[in-house]
Amino acid sequence: MDGPYMRVEESGDVQPLKSEVTTVGRGEGADIRLSDPSVSQLHAELVRRGPYVYVVDLGLSRNGTRVNGRPIARRVLEEGDVLSFGSARCKIGGLPREELNPDVEVRRGTAPELTRRELDVLTSLCRPALSDEAFVSPATAREIAEDLVVTEAAVKQHLLRLYQKFRVPEGANRRTRLANEVVALGLVRPMPVLDRERKAS
Repeated sequence: MDGPYMRVEESGDVQPLKSEVTTVGRGEGADIRLSDPSVSQLHAELVRRGPYVYVVDLGLSRNGTRVNGRPIARRVLEEGDVLSFGSARCKIGGLPREELNPDVEVRRGTAPELTRRELDVLTSLCRPALSDEAFVSPATAREIAEDLVVTEAAVKQHLLRLYQKFRVPEGANRRTRLANEVVALGLVRPMPVLDRERKAS
């Protein structure tokens, strides 16, 4: 097969990677569908840049993405790397053999400065996605407003400023893209189970 591809260990299926972005997940819309229940509906992206490919964990599954057993946020891939999406394993092939530092990661930009209230909004936005095994959409403006006991209009103003700070362009799934970026930067962490149970009781 010409060009990079991914072989699914369980089925033996060989899937060519698209020219730009290939999505991986359990959902029907994913380019490469994995049926393992530990895989999120939209779990990761494989991005091609010239002869190189890097993997991006989308940050909305507690099971995460690993390369050769190591958890990653983004990482440049080499020939033969083993990717784990939850407990589903796949192998990368068709890449040029080149000396790359195996620890090299494509670094995200540093996080912008945030006010205390903006951090509260982000925490509330990401909470649904971080508190469940499966992919869950981030909170709506109304849900954030109820959580923080403020007006929906105030939340929308905060979200607009946050889209600008994190350079999230207009378009579909804007809240999801913001949540992905925030989780990948490590600004918001999953709530410990004890905290969730205490809040629920």
